[in-house]
Amino acid sequence: MNTDMAVRDISLTGKDLDIVETQLLLGQLYLDSGNFSHAFEMFSIAARSGRPCALNMLGRAYERAWGVARDVLLAVKYFNAAVREGDGWAAFNLGDVYLTGDGLPADKMRAYKYYLFAAQKGVAKALNMLGLLHERGLYGSPDIDGARQFFRAAGEAGDCWACLNMGRLSLNENDVTGVAEWFERSLTLGFPEYWECLEAFLRDANAPALQRIIFEVRRRSKIR
Repeated sequence: MNTDMAVRDISLTGKDLDIVETQLLLGQLYLDSGNFSHAFEMFSIAARSGRPCALNMLGRAYERAWGVARDVLLAVKYFNAAVREGDGWAAFNLGDVYLTGDGLPADKMRAYKYYLFAAQKGVAKALNMLGLLHERGLYGSPDIDGARQFFRAAGEAGDCWACLNMGRLSLNENDVTGVAEWFERSLTLGFPEYWECLEAFLRDANAPALQRIIFEVRRRSKIR
């Protein structure tokens, strides 16, 4: 594939959309099975359509070295192309790149801008990241109230990590009821890696309500 291919505006028919979606699905299946070279091939083919979600996945391939040499600058190129077409997940990925400074200079304010765009496009994880930036002091001093608003919005939108952050803030305030409420909410939203993290977080918890959550986390882990 020519990695310098121009991003073109293409009017896709329903049939074309089905083809692109199939290519992306195949790419994801290859990715899940560890066949990174075939995943990259599928994402590359899909990206030729100019469809934002395909451009985003090709950017992810370059960012994460899925079947291709890692190239953060090229990843950013594809993410930006997808963002120009309104893709929220590409904006979220740009936020991560600028926040960590992995491959280019870190820029917290630029990361915030991209997370905000992603949140406006409905990416709940972006709301959680906005909360973390407020909590860590985006403008100098920590803004816990602002962080709580973003964490709450993300948790209510279905992000398990935001629920954990809401529970963590409640724990800092000795609000056991609030901790239990948010952690219980997160159980149905989480996955094995999350449950493992939550169990470790609550390992020394003594309150009966929190002990029940630990029991439920372990039960779910065994089922999966």
